[in-house]
Amino acid sequence: MFNIIRKEINWGGKPLVIETGRMARQADGAVLISYGETAVLCTAVAEKKPRVGLDFFPLTINYQ
Repeated sequence: MFNIIRKEINWGGKPLVIETGRMARQADGAVLISYGETAVLCTAVAEKKPRVGLDFFPLTINYQ
């Protein structure tokens, strides 16, 4: 049903897991990275068409 891609390696004695396709599917891109007991979810969202007259690249970064 979902196109889940998961890669796992052992790095420094702990599992490093990179997974996409399971969480935040409403975003244009999302990856869940976990190392040991620590996890980070990174998402990106973009407009489908460029805005006419916009001469800069607006970027917003939110973190908690």
